[in-house]
This record gives sequence, structure tokens and C-alpha cells, in this order.
Amino acid sequence: MKWEKPLIEGTILKRYKRFLADVIIHEEQHTVHVPNTGSMTSCWEANGKCAVSLSDNPNRKMPYTLELTHNGESWIGVNTANANKLVKEWLNEQKIPELKNYPIIRPEKKIGDSRIDFYLEGDPDQPPCYVEVKSVTLKLDELAQFPDAVTERGQKHLMELMELKKKGFRTVMLYIVQREDVDRMRPAHSIDVNYGKLLKEAFHSGVEVLVYQCKMGTEEIKLKRRIPLDLE
Repeated sequence: MKWEKPLIEGTILKRYKRFLADVIIHEEQHTVHVPNTGSMTSCWEANGKCAVSLSDNPNRKMPYTLELTHNGESWIGVNTANANKLVKEWLNEQKIPELKNYPIIRPEKKIGDSRIDFYLEGDPDQPPCYVEVKSVTLKLDELAQFPDAVTERGQKHLMELMELKKKGFRTVMLYIVQREDVDRMRPAHSIDVNYGKLLKEAFHSGVEVLVYQCKMGTEEIKLKRRIPLDLE
């Protein structure tokens, strides 16, 4: 995924009210939009390097959006919406080996009162596939971990995938790790023990769990590799 325009590097001073951050850009302080509902633990420190995008929309109150932070080892993608953009691109380009050969790709498939990120259809002899996507930015104990805050919504998605699996669909939980300073992932049991238990239950019920890591940069984000998942 190439950025529409190269990102602008700056220095993050603080994040507050969840969706706001103060950033020094071109030696001036700006309040920027932070598109991340999580805690962003392990993603930034005051006076750390960051990168923002600049919108051309004259009606935006805050023209800058925080896209990346840097911890001295890796760029970290803190815009969680980019995970779905990346997956959509990779599905269309058939870059995810486990999810090739699905010519029909429908985002935001409604299931009851909820939505699953992608619905895939291929040959009639293979079942349709539902794919839920999560952006991973947390690093604890030298591992990528998810979630970075208690997520009842995430728990609900796992239960929905298990129900769809029972109905004969193929179901996939796809984690997109937007940092390069980790080589494995596991559930963040210390943050949301119920999510970890549900993920293990989902895995053993037949829900496929894939973890893909990104190659991060201020000009583009690329698919880097699949990394192992530790469920214990």
C-alpha cells in the first residue's frame, strides 16, 4: 500500500483524549488526529519520531493524521484502519497464499447485527470464506500481542466466526502486525484473558488463525512474512 503522498516526519509530544496528539511538524506544534481506539501501549514515547499524512480536504478541522510512530527499532503503524486497506489490496493481488483463488471479495459483510471484514467466494466446490481482520501494534515480552485493551467487540467477532464455522463456512482470523521488531505473536492474556481463551477455543473449533507482518515505511507498507502464533 503506497501512501497517496509521502508521509511527513515529526516529533510526537503527547497523546490525549484518545483521538488527539500534539506533534512538532516543520518546527511548529500541531494537534493531529489519532485514528486508534486502543491504548497504543509500546507504540510511542514523548519526543519520539513519528510520521503524519496531510489531507487536502479544506473542511477538515485537523489536516494532519498520525500514521506511524517509531520506537528506535521500527516504524509502527498506529492507524488501525490501514490494516483493512492492506488486506483488501493483498486479497485482490492474491498475495496471501492461504486466501488465493477467491475472485469475489466483498468487504463489510453483514452478519446479524454485526459485520465481518471480508466475505470471499471462489469455486462452487469450496465453501465461502469469512475473514475478520485485526491490527496488531502491541509489543510485550518481546512478542507481538493482541489486544492492547479489553475488547468485547473482538470477543464477539471470535464467537461469530465459530458459529459461521459450525454452519459450514470457512472462517479466518487474520492479524496484521504493523511493526517489524517482533517475530512471533500471542494473545495478550495479561490484558484480556477472555479474549485469549476464546481465540484458543476458536482455533480448536476449526477457525483458521493467520498472522502476517508488514514491512513498514514512510513511502509504503508492504507484506513482509507470515509469523508464528503462540496460543499458550
